Order: sequence, then structure tokens, then C-alpha cells
Amino acid sequence: MTQQPQDEFDSSVENAEAWMKAIQERLRINDNTKGPRSALEARLRETEKIRELEPEGSLKMDLILVKADAALRSISEDKKHEVLSKLKDIKALWEETAIYITHCHSRIEWVWLHWSEYLKAQDEFYAWIHNMRVTLEPDIELQLGLKEKQWQLSHAQVLLNDVLNQSVLLERLLEEAVSLFNRIGDPSVDEDAQKKMRVEYEGIKEEAQSRVKLLEKITKEHERYSANINQFQLWLNGVTERLNGCIREATKSSAEDKLKALQEIAKNVRSGGKKWKHLENQCADVIQNTSPLGAERMKDELEELRKALEKLKLLCNEEQDRSLKILQSEDAYESQARQLEADVQEFRRDLQRLENDLDPGVGQKTEEEFVALWRKCNATRAFLAAEESKVERLKAQLKELLRFSQDVQPHAESVVSAIQEYQSVRGKTSKMSADTESQLRRLFQNPLQDFEQWKPSVKMLLDTPEPALAQIEAALAESSQFKEKLMTLQLKKDLLNNILGEEKAKSFLVEVAEASKEREILHKSLLQRKRKLQNLILQHKDFDAGFAPLQKKLSAIKAKVDLENEPQPDLLGKKTQLQRLQMLQDDLAELAIQMEEVEKLIRSNTTHRHEMNQLSSDSQALKRSLEMMIQQSEEHIQKHWAFNDKLSDLQQWITVTTKKLDSYQCADGEWSIESRVADLERLLAEFPDKEIQLHLVEAHGQLIMEKSSPEETAHVQAELNQLKESWRSLKDMATNLLKRWQLNRPVADKKKKIAFVDSRQKSGSAFHPADVDSSHKQERIGEWQNKNSHLKLLHDFEEWLRGENTKLTKILALESSSVEEIIARHNKLEELQSRVPNGQRLFEDLLHHVIGNSEDLEDLRYRWMLYKSKLKESLSSPTPRSLEGPDRFRKKRSGGVCAFLRRVCWAALPLQLLLLLLLLLAFLLPLAEETHSCKLANNFARSFNLMLRYEGPPPT
Repeated sequence: MTQQPQDEFDSSVENAEAWMKAIQERLRINDNTKGPRSALEARLRETEKIRELEPEGSLKMDLILVKADAALRSISEDKKHEVLSKLKDIKALWEETAIYITHCHSRIEWVWLHWSEYLKAQDEFYAWIHNMRVTLEPDIELQLGLKEKQWQLSHAQVLLNDVLNQSVLLERLLEEAVSLFNRIGDPSVDEDAQKKMRVEYEGIKEEAQSRVKLLEKITKEHERYSANINQFQLWLNGVTERLNGCIREATKSSAEDKLKALQEIAKNVRSGGKKWKHLENQCADVIQNTSPLGAERMKDELEELRKALEKLKLLCNEEQDRSLKILQSEDAYESQARQLEADVQEFRRDLQRLENDLDPGVGQKTEEEFVALWRKCNATRAFLAAEESKVERLKAQLKELLRFSQDVQPHAESVVSAIQEYQSVRGKTSKMSADTESQLRRLFQNPLQDFEQWKPSVKMLLDTPEPALAQIEAALAESSQFKEKLMTLQLKKDLLNNILGEEKAKSFLVEVAEASKEREILHKSLLQRKRKLQNLILQHKDFDAGFAPLQKKLSAIKAKVDLENEPQPDLLGKKTQLQRLQMLQDDLAELAIQMEEVEKLIRSNTTHRHEMNQLSSDSQALKRSLEMMIQQSEEHIQKHWAFNDKLSDLQQWITVTTKKLDSYQCADGEWSIESRVADLERLLAEFPDKEIQLHLVEAHGQLIMEKSSPEETAHVQAELNQLKESWRSLKDMATNLLKRWQLNRPVADKKKKIAFVDSRQKSGSAFHPADVDSSHKQERIGEWQNKNSHLKLLHDFEEWLRGENTKLTKILALESSSVEEIIARHNKLEELQSRVPNGQRLFEDLLHHVIGNSEDLEDLRYRWMLYKSKLKESLSSPTPRSLEGPDRFRKKRSGGVCAFLRRVCWAALPLQLLLLLLLLLAFLLPLAEETHSCKLANNFARSFNLMLRYEGPPPT
């Protein structure tokens, strides 16, 4: 009975071994990526069939395990070693076969997918080549104008930029072709196919560039023509504007200057013909590359410019002829105008001489001078009557000038001015004759008239209650002058008879005698008033003695006010300062009364009045300044009182509240809260309002410190700091009290109280229970330490792997052209290979501390296996490969887990072997019916992206 289980075990082992070797042989036959696409696809189908047989191998292994278990129970101890050895060998063979199945299928599938994506990109490239060839094949269309040509050039530049941008895709496609050719060796991706793609692209590129160059030439030629047209148009407009300006300024400039300007314009117009001819030649060249409609427009535009130039020439010639006729007419006009001007000047010189002779001179004249002047005026009137014929002759000459078209206004004004001067001299002569006669009469009547005007002012001065002494003295001086004038008139009796006649002279002398008597009476009255005023002046001698003390006292009060501008150190000093200011205000009021008494003494003295006005003005200014200081002092004292009241109220509330909270503590030191919950909630409800009051107190304190002395500022700041400290202490006491109450209340009440405190205080951290079970605490500490240890190991291994991968990438990026460089590169790779065991040890330590099955660990596992694969492949190849680059393609799950499990199974503990076996089953076994597909079972194909974007090596 013991031999049968052993035979069954040996038979199952032999069958399984034969099956596995057959599978390996089939895999070896199909493990090749060279050849055409049909052969590669056939090998892919064959590996898919082989992969479908993998569950059969698992069943065979399960059968072997069952047979082995039965054999081990039935055979002796000395034969168990043989069974275990066979079991070990068949397990190793099965693991090798399973890994070979997965890797072979993944390798062939990856190459097939890479080839498919390359073909798609190649088709897209050739489709783009075809579209660009169709777009660039037609000839360039002739455009209507410059704007259309610029649009056409812009479109061609866009096409050229598109062609240039396709070079990046072409290079990428050629790189993929080289990579595929190295793997499959198919002629569809060999060097000839690559050269064909590049030749196709270069042909499209050259055609696009030649089109852009041709369009640039056409556009620039049209741009130059348009610029010349615009320049010619500007020149034509400028010449036209000059001609119009010359025509408009005909009245401002002379005919000779206008003719010169027109000749210059005509010369410039003749040069415009050459410019137009040049434009015509240039237009013929541009028309060759322009559409028929555009060419017709250009010809019409050029014809319009020619017509405008011809019109300008005709207008310029007409203006030249007109200017020549005007110049001839001006010559005749100038000749007659000069003759008229000479006659006018001679006539005006004669009038000027007569007028100068009639000059009466400056100063008072005697009776003889007035008589001689009257005779001269009569002789001048006779001469002016004889000059009337010259005036008529000048008028006739002016009428002759009116025949010409020139402006005769200046000459007319000259003639009119001469006639007006003639009339003025005649009027002046008549007036001077009459004035001379009246002056002779007024010469004797002026003293009486002045005396009649002087009498009312003297009477008014005498009627004034308190006249000025200077006015009385001036009136006495004028009275003495009138006495001399009246005595002189009485002595000129004979002269008055000759001029006025005897009757008028007699009556005039009677009036002079009466005026002399009235003057004597007024003179005596003025002397009496003068003596009275001199007596009044003696009463005001003490003004200076009264004014000096007032001025001194005002200066003293002002000095005291200036001293009160210094800030006071405290509230008492401010009150004392206010009292002193009020006393100074009383002194200033007393000074005002004294000033009124002094002002009564100097009402008639203007000099002293000015001094008193200045003193009164200074006093009023000092009074206003003192009132402002008193008002500011009262306001500051009021603010200080308000600050002290609010500060005292808040301090009193804090003291009372602190005592209440202290009363909640029992004699044994524990807090008694339950019985006073309502009081505590009421106190807490007052905190927000009191905190607002605290901010108001701080604001009042800041206002006081802005206008206070440094001592007072420091004192107020100290009071505010002490208040803040008391507030924080009270707040902490209430918070601690609330914490202890929460620990003794149910959970619902605790949440309610926390919400209440958060809504009142707006800040602060949440309260946590103070008493926690020690066993739970130790457990959390252990978990935290374990988690920190795992994170540290994970971070260390990621840093080490990232550094090694960077070094490998730099080594592979170096070009090895000589044997020495290849040997040095190989030595560096061997140095990296020597550090792989150390990295494996770090990774295994990380697995010992693993917590759960995280995606990060799977990603790190794949990167570690990919790094080892790249390093191994680099060591086997003497030159760097084109596909080696930075590891940017990350996979969430790795198909290389099995290779790692094989090494772990030989070195790790049984518990670790069981864990990794479960992970292997989770990755490999199908989970549902739709996952039976080979593509989904291959975890690399599941995370496959577009091959042209993948820069890493294939999985091995």
C-alpha cells in the first residue's frame, strides 16, 4: 500500500515535468520579435494559447501537492527526503515556467502594440504630406491689391510654419522607426523607408519656402509701389497747398514776391512729370503679378494722378500770367501814389509849422503875452483860408488813384489825415483866439472866484466842534494869500479900465473891496479858534506815560500764555494749567478796560490813534489764542475723565467677576460648578460686551497719549497693559473653569457648551478630555511610531532609488566612441550593479514594515524592478540604446512581482512566503469572466499609453 502513493506521486511529477518542458519548448520557439507583422501576430496568438494553459499547470501542481501529501504520510522517514526533493524541483520548474509564460507573452504583445501605434502615426504623417502637396500644388493666384497680397503671404507663412512644426513629429517618428527596426528587423521600417519619409518632408518644405519667397517678393514690390504712390500723392497735395496758399496770400505779399513764388512752384511741377513717368514704369512691373481687375484699378489711379498734375500745371500758368499783369499795373499806381504822398507831406509840414507857432507855451502869461497871442491867432486864420485850394487839389489826386485795382486805403487815410489836421489847426486857431480873450477876463476875476469858494470851507471849519490844529493853520495861511491878491487888484485900476471898460472896471473894484472886509472878519475868527485848540493839546501830554505800561503788561501776558503750551504730566497738572489760563483771561479783560480809558485822551491825535489800534489788534489776537487754548484744555480734561471712568468701571467688573469665580472653588481645592451653572453662563455672556468695552478704553487711551507728555503717555500705557493682563487672567480662569465643567457633564451638554464658548469667544482651540485610558494611549503611541518608521524607510528607499536611476541615466546618455570610453562606461555600470544587493536589502526591510497593500508600494516595486532590468540590459550591451531615457512612464501594478517573489521565497520566513503568495494570486488569477482576456491579464498592456509618448524600455 505504501508503494502506490509514491508511484502515483512519481507519475504525476513526470507528467507535469513533461508538460512544463513542452510548454517551455513552445515558448522558446515563439520567443522572437523579428520578422514581418503577420509572423509576429501569429506568435502573439500562440503565446495567448499557451497562457490559456496556465490554469492546467496550476491543477497539475495541486495534484502533485495532494499526491505528495499522501506519499509523505505513507512512506518511511528515509524516503521522505527524496519526495521533498522532487517536490521542490517541480515547484521551481513550475515557477520558472509561469514566469516564462508571462514574460514571453508581454514582450511579444508590447512589440506588436508598439508597431501598431507606429503605423497609425506613419499613416497620419503621409496623410498630412498628401494634404500639404494638394494645397501647395496649384499655382499662385493673382490678387486684387496690396492687402490681398499681404493676406496671401500670411497664409503661405502659416503653411510654412506648419511644415516646420512637423519636423518634430518626423524626428520622433524616425526615432520610433529605428527602435522598431532594431527589434523586428522588418524592411517596412528600415533605413530606406526612413529616408523616403525624410525626402517627402524635405520636398514639401522646399516647396513651401519657395512659395513664401515668391510671395514676399511680389508683396514687397507692390508695397514699394504703394509707398511711391502715397509719396507722389503727398507731394502733389503739398504743391497744390503751396499754390493755393500763394493765391490766398495775394493781398499780403507783393506781386513781385508772388510771381517769384509761382515760378518756383512751376519749376517743381515740371519735375513732377519725371516722378509720374517713374511710377508708370513701376506700375507696369507690378501689374504683371496682379489680377486684371486690380491692374485696371492701378491704371485708373495712375491716370487720375496724371490729370491732377496737368490741372496743377494749367492753374500755375494762369496764375503766372495774372501776376504779371498785376505787377505792371502796380508800377503805374506806385508812380502816382508817390506824387500824392509828396504833396501831402509838404502840406502837412506847413500845417505843422503854423501849429508850432500857435503854441502858447508853458507857465503863467502876462497881460502883454495874452495880447500878442491873440494877434497871432488872427494872422493864422487868414493864412489857413488861403490854403483851401491845396486841399481841393489833394482830393483830385486821390480820385485818380481809385482807377487802379490796388488798395488805396493807406493813401486815402493819409489824405484824410492831412485834411483832418488842416481842420484841426483851423479849429485850434479859432479856439485859441477865443480862449485868449476869456483868459484876459478871467485873469482879473480869478481871485474873487477863489475867495468865494474858500469862504464856505472856512465857515464849515469854524462850525466843527473839535477841528484839527493843522487845518486851522492852513486856513490862516490861505487867508494871508487872499489879502495880498485883493490888494494887488485894487492897485491895477488903469489896466482894468483898458481891458474891461470903465463901467465894468468900477463895478469889479467895488466887489474886491467887499471881499477884503469879509476876509478880515474870517481871519480874526480863525485866530481865536487856533488859541482854543492849543489849550486842548496841553491836556494830552501824558499819553506816552499811559501807553507804555499797557504795552508792557500785554507783552507779559503773552509770555505767560506761551509758557502754557507745554504738555502736563498728569490730570492734576492739566487742571492747574486750566486755572492759570483762566486767570490770564481775567488779566486780559482788565487790560482791555485800561486801554479804553487811554483811548479817551487821544481822539484828535491820528498818530497815537494808530498806535492804540495796533495795541488793540494784538490784544484781540492774544484773546482768541487764549480762548482756543482754554477750549482745548477743557476738551482734553473731559477725555481724560471719560477714560478714567471707563477704566475704573472695567477694572471694578474684572475684580468682582474674579471674586465670583474664586468663590466657585471649594475649601478642598476642587471646583464647585454644578450648583452655579446659571451664574457661570451669565458671566460668560457678559464677556463679548466687556471685550468691546476693553477696546473702547484702549481707543480712549490712544487719544489721550497722542496729546500728552512722555510721562503721562507712559503712565496711561502702563494702566492699559495692567488692564489687558487682568482681562487675560480672568479669561483664562473662566476657560479652565469651563473645561472642568465639561469633563463632568454628559456628551450632549459638552457639545452645547463648546458651541456656546466658540460663538462667544470667536477663537481658541477645542477642549479635549484630560483623563485618557493609559492602555489606549500606549496603543496609539505604538501605531504612530510604527507608521513613522514605515514612512522613513519608504522615503529613504525612494531617495536612494532616485539617485541611482539618475546616475544610470547620465551614464547611458554619454556617447562612447572609443574603446577606453566603452570600458569606463562599463566600469561605472558595474559599480552601480555592486550596489544592487544593498538596495534589495533596503526594499526587504521596507516590506517587513509594510502597512496594508498601498498603491505607492506597488509603484515603488515596479520602479525598483525596472531599474534592475535597465541596469542588466545596459551591462549586456557595449553601446547605449536609443530607447534608454528618464523613467517617466509609471505603472500602477507590475508584472515583475513574480521574479521578486522567487527570490523572497528562498530567503524570507514562512509567514512572508504565505503573504507574497496571496499577493501573487491576487495579481494573476482572473477575478471575473470578462478578465479572462490576455490583454487584461497583462498588467503592462492594461496601463499602456500611446507608444510615441513612451520613452522608457519595454518590460522584461
